[in-house]
Amino acid sequence: MSSERTFERIFLVVLDGCGAGELPDAAAFGDAGANTLGNLSRMHPLSLPNLQALGLGNVTEIVGVPPTDAPGAFFGRMAEKSAGKDTTSGHWEMMGVVRTVASKTFPHGFPPGLIEPFCERIGRGILGNKTASGTEIIKELGAEHVATRKPIVYTSADSVFQVASHVDVIPLAGLYRICEIAREMTVGEYLVDRVIARPFTGEAPNFWRTDDRRDYSIEPPRNYLDDLVAAGVSVKGIGKIEDIFAKRGLTASVHTHKNPEGMDELIRAAKSAEFTRGLAFANLVDFDMLFGHRNDIAGYVRALEEFDAFLPGFFASLTASDLVIITSDHGNDPTTPSTDHSREHVPLLVYSPVFGSYFGDAAHRNLGVRQTFADVGATVAADFGIKPNLAGASFLSELAD
Repeated sequence: MSSERTFERIFLVVLDGCGAGELPDAAAFGDAGANTLGNLSRMHPLSLPNLQALGLGNVTEIVGVPPTDAPGAFFGRMAEKSAGKDTTSGHWEMMGVVRTVASKTFPHGFPPGLIEPFCERIGRGILGNKTASGTEIIKELGAEHVATRKPIVYTSADSVFQVASHVDVIPLAGLYRICEIAREMTVGEYLVDRVIARPFTGEAPNFWRTDDRRDYSIEPPRNYLDDLVAAGVSVKGIGKIEDIFAKRGLTASVHTHKNPEGMDELIRAAKSAEFTRGLAFANLVDFDMLFGHRNDIAGYVRALEEFDAFLPGFFASLTASDLVIITSDHGNDPTTPSTDHSREHVPLLVYSPVFGSYFGDAAHRNLGVRQTFADVGATVAADFGIKPNLAGASFLSELAD
């Protein structure tokens, strides 16, 4: 390989909520000792042969996934530089935007100055207005919601305004309109990163959320996705990428709901005769949404095993001019009492079929601890001939003999 090889297609795969060990400032976020992969494996030893072969065990200590002397990928960890541990900050930072001021949160619920005019705008009162688990609050207030037709409003440790309603009480179009109103109103002193529609169904006491979630994000600043599109590079969003970036910086988007759908779309993109040059940016949400936030250790393990089993078929669909970057946006340690995100390093695995022509030793393949997630975006930009002029340092030249 030359000193800096370039690739025609890059597949950026975000395992949402898959942290790799606490950051130095984790205690300030209430996350001392958090280590999603490490702690999870100590509770339930993992068997991830394909990720192990890539070098996942070289990233952090994982029971059942030992380090290898000849990793099939370049590996490392990344530290979040932004003042947060949320989805928006993590993804934006990957694309060159470091947020120096923490997003506004409302740990005691939203103030009357927002809620009262919001109720006037939507023509009805609300239930909840507190910090809560999304699955627990529909158990608590679902029956009252059905009886009163009042939507359930809640938040979390993230900068979010969430609205839950039963699909037979407030049809999806009505819930989405309520959330659009909330998005219009959550500005200035009430600014939140995302308004989230959380539809559910079922009968008391057995309610469950549907797959029709919809996110309404604030607009991101200029980022590497914008630069790629401006340069004529195809950018395909898979999963909730279009929500996180408010549909900016994308030339195509597929809104998948679960990990298997996202993985199918990755293979579809890899096999596509039309997708010959560009970035496919995928978020696999189940690790975080279904298992991290619910402290479901067994479910999290199954999701990791499913992703591991997906890799051989995905890699078989690639060409020598393809690059795969596997990482995460924050932690969500299911072994801790908290059900919130955790302030952690994230894993970094960088693979191409061309790397199969040689196996460097672990020292050669070690990308170290990157000081910002933005190194990913800088690398993608550099690969497509765009001078990285936002946050981050490209590691493209390090992917060499």
